[in-house]
Amino acid sequence: MTDINQLENLVTQVRRDILRQVHKVNSGHPGGSLGCTEFFVALYNVLMEHDTNFNMDGKGEDLFFLSNGHISPVFYSVLARSGYFPVEELRTFRHLDSRLQGHPTTHEGLPGVRIASGSLGQGISVSIGAALSKKLNNDDKLVYTLCGDGELQEGQNWEAIMYAAGNKVDNLIVTVDYNGQQIDGATDTVLPLGNLTAKMEAFGWDVLILKEGNNLEAVIKTMQEAKSRTGNGKPVCVLMHTVMGHGVDFMMHTHAWHGKAPNDEQLETALAQNPETLGDY
Repeated sequence: MTDINQLENLVTQVRRDILRQVHKVNSGHPGGSLGCTEFFVALYNVLMEHDTNFNMDGKGEDLFFLSNGHISPVFYSVLARSGYFPVEELRTFRHLDSRLQGHPTTHEGLPGVRIASGSLGQGISVSIGAALSKKLNNDDKLVYTLCGDGELQEGQNWEAIMYAAGNKVDNLIVTVDYNGQQIDGATDTVLPLGNLTAKMEAFGWDVLILKEGNNLEAVIKTMQEAKSRTGNGKPVCVLMHTVMGHGVDFMMHTHAWHGKAPNDEQLETALAQNPETLGDY
């Protein structure tokens, strides 16, 4: 799917999926999911070369690893609407014995999920391993990962960031959801991250700034530029500025909806701001 109007319709529908998933079980993380919707739609419908006939080896295709696993609602929605599993299965989100757990896991065998995630700070490390594996196998496809900005407060990330540059892991694109919010408040309040651009460049990465992470065309353009910079001896980082809760006015610009589900009235208000486009599950 490459038509921009179709993609925008999918963005709206995915937002509905996110809201309905967390509302049904009164549990989950809508804020970051809503903020990363454009990224996921662009990744799975424009940027990645991937196969819905899923296997864990992933040879000959691009791979994606979600590090901030709490935003599973957007991940599940886009996987389902890309054909990895039936859209109707979204109804089982966070149910006992469901394949769609609150944080993605692998033992349920959900197609599209390659690692258990949600214990923050580990995704970049895993992605480096996958990228090095591709190099060893002479596989020219890319590895993508997404992590949160607050997640970069975890020390393991910086060991991985240093390792990737030092070993010229240049088939890797790390995107940071740079929304300035985390579960306890603003990142600048909890633990300031400083100048991430300068830090990543000092560690030897090629850095791109995506100022409009909730503008689908801007996301596509910047991520395509990131792809063009792979293979040049440096790992690539995209600092993607998004708005937590984007698309729902009362959820935006606050950490309050990081991990809280809307009630019935709030759900109806939120859905009215995101009219159905492709059919609810």
